[in-house]
Amino acid sequence: MEALDRESRGQVGYASSATALDVATVEADDLVPLLYKDFRATLFSQVMALTNHDRQWTEDVVQETMIRAWQHSGTLEREPGMLRGWLLTVARRIVIDGWRNRRVRPQEVALEIPENAESADRTDSSLAALTISRALVELDEKYRSVIYETYLAGNTVRQAAQILGIPEGTVKSRLYTAMRQLRKALGEVTVR
Repeated sequence: MEALDRESRGQVGYASSATALDVATVEADDLVPLLYKDFRATLFSQVMALTNHDRQWTEDVVQETMIRAWQHSGTLEREPGMLRGWLLTVARRIVIDGWRNRRVRPQEVALEIPENAESADRTDSSLAALTISRALVELDEKYRSVIYETYLAGNTVRQAAQILGIPEGTVKSRLYTAMRQLRKALGEVTVR
């Protein structure tokens, strides 16, 4: 009775899905909320069965169905039984398209499984090591040995001096000169 009162005052009337839904006078923007209110539960349960109980996919399908109802609101048959059939048909077709897309698309792989995860790309580090190796080869042996003992072997200046049999000051000065020459050589290599 309240729905009829609202209709007579110019407002959109709403009736439950148990009674006839008068959507003939409903504007396009008001149609979707009414459809959603009346047919969401039915649509959701039907689509849930079609998607193997994938709740997220079901919600996406219901939402897409309502969007299509809004897009076609001007041409929709407004009788409740016809609307229900139209909505269920559109939803079923969306699910079928989804299943087809999943069959064509490569299988998605969970990245949490270590053997399926991509290995780190070591191209940059390999290229850098190759570039530094080439620059080191061009250094004089006395500079190369100082760099090897300090940077590559991880020794302190004092330990490098003992291993090489030269004073600590000489290790420091050769290291300084070697680093300058390396920077210059690496600068030239990267410019090429």
